Amino acid sequence: MKFVLRYPLVAGTLVVLLAVLVLLFSGQEGIARAAASVYALAVAAYLAVGMARRLARGQFGIDILAVTAIVSTVLVGEYVASMIVVLMLAGGTALEDYAAGRAKGELTALLERVPQTAHRERNGSPAAGTHTAGTPAAGTPTESQHEDVAAADVEIGDILLVRPGEVVPLDGVLLSESGSFDESSLTGESLPVERSAGDGLMSGSLNGEAAVRMRVTARMEDSQYSRIVALVQEAADSKAPMVRLADRYAVPFTALAYVLGAVGWIISGSPERFAEVLVVATPCPLLIAAPVAFLGGMSRAAHSGVIVKYAGVLEQLSRIKTAAFDKTGTLTYGRPSLLRIRTAGPLAEDEVLQLAASAEQYSSHVLAASVVEAARNRALPFAAATEATEFATHGVRARFDGQDVVVGKPAFVAEWASGVVEAGLASGELAIYVGAGGKFVGALVMSDPIRKETRRTLADLKALGVRRTVMLTGDALATARHIADEAGLTDVRAECLPRDKVEAVRSLPDRPVMMVGDGVNDAPVLAVADVGIAMGARGSTAAGESADVVIILDDLSKVGTAVRIGQRTVQVALQSIWIGIGLSVALMLAAAAGYVPAIAGALSQELVDLATILNALRSLGPGRRGAASPVRSRESERQAPLPG
Repeated sequence: MKFVLRYPLVAGTLVVLLAVLVLLFSGQEGIARAAASVYALAVAAYLAVGMARRLARGQFGIDILAVTAIVSTVLVGEYVASMIVVLMLAGGTALEDYAAGRAKGELTALLERVPQTAHRERNGSPAAGTHTAGTPAAGTPTESQHEDVAAADVEIGDILLVRPGEVVPLDGVLLSESGSFDESSLTGESLPVERSAGDGLMSGSLNGEAAVRMRVTARMEDSQYSRIVALVQEAADSKAPMVRLADRYAVPFTALAYVLGAVGWIISGSPERFAEVLVVATPCPLLIAAPVAFLGGMSRAAHSGVIVKYAGVLEQLSRIKTAAFDKTGTLTYGRPSLLRIRTAGPLAEDEVLQLAASAEQYSSHVLAASVVEAARNRALPFAAATEATEFATHGVRARFDGQDVVVGKPAFVAEWASGVVEAGLASGELAIYVGAGGKFVGALVMSDPIRKETRRTLADLKALGVRRTVMLTGDALATARHIADEAGLTDVRAECLPRDKVEAVRSLPDRPVMMVGDGVNDAPVLAVADVGIAMGARGSTAAGESADVVIILDDLSKVGTAVRIGQRTVQVALQSIWIGIGLSVALMLAAAAGYVPAIAGALSQELVDLATILNALRSLGPGRRGAASPVRSRESERQAPLPG
């Protein structure tokens, strides 16, 4: 009944066809012919109305062939063939739905795993960290100490219990001593990930065999999994420009079918030959191939930890010629560590660091977070500012007890403080300058190492046809050049403001241009690039919303994975379309020569549909082993622990 309600035309056609066959076997050929002809012509009229509406909007489709095939087979008396053509057309929709369901498997799996409830500790439950995961002990939470609440009602700071085999409902921090989590649906990593107390937990990951406790750090709407689900829903509902590729072949394909049919009619002198050609020219393969291939590519990307927001982005990714990168947090880890403190005046090292951290706590830059972390590691107290202003890519100015503190680049600090002296830096080092009370007081020397996968990623992109790689950064030229040389970049643009990055991307000659970044300041340039890719594991919401692709784990190599999937998806889509065209043309030639009767032609067209769809579903796979990503092959080298 569910199938009948979803596909009434398929069900109705099967019933009528069965009735026609019963009438034929009972000797009622006249009634069978009339019933089949009336039904087939009614379906043709229905299709013709839709075709006329599309033509009125200026959209020429290839369903005119289907209408002509039905009418011509009825007129020449091939009424059984006309019923098979109708069944083929109606069944094409069901077949496409099945193929699309297969192709969207990873996307659908993410949507279906959205947590709805959470087990929240009641007031008076044991304090955080009082037990080890999986080990009953005094103070271990019991069922009576928890209440089931809607995940949307959980607040930041609430303590949750995650039972064995349950999905982590919101982002948080692990309170139990340890835990094992399956993040494969989010990152594509098949092996469980071990977490320790204090480690972050990503909503959507699957808890292992032991119950664990966690503290919530983000509400439902702000949690990583909810953001991913929103992106996936948007992606699942999108259409690819290349899905309309079949329409580009509509006029020549239709014209060829009519010409071959007419030639067969003229040579044979039989109008049946014209109908036989049109039966095998029905266009189901062209209509189905590209959508299935693109859905498969998006699903493959999601399985690899790459969310492609729109199907059309895959076509753009397949043609990328220039890749531009932000530096901090993208090419580097974005977690600079403090190497040393250089003082310039009466203040001690800790006092310089304390002033810098007190001001930097009001900044969103990744370097500010490193300064704050360094101060916390030394247990230094933070002062509260009465006024604070961040100057994008330059620094921050804050007022404490009537004294201005400025932290940032040397030129910026020099505008507010006298006596600024640039620190002598070794290769790969960077400095954050500090001024207080109008005077330069010191500099923090830090280092942000390049990611281990950066060089490999750039090599992958070059192998995939990317001609130019560019770094766009607000950092000093010396630091930028050191990273560029180490990574193997072909171009460096340093000391860039957000608007400078936008203009740089717009001016790059080799298009399309892909921009990769992770911060708030990257949002404008991600939006203006042909393809914007946000490193979403630690990136800002603004960057993720502006981007076309979001990488949901902290792995730059997924940029190469995204380009590779885009290229394979387009390749499979084109192959599928041309397979459909090639097989249809071969059948048309055979039918024009009189070798394919109408009924056999209608049945053979079903085999063409299946061949086209099966080929399109190849976009779900990684491709030939020899063409597999070096990144994925390295991931597969991680061996599971031996039993015992």
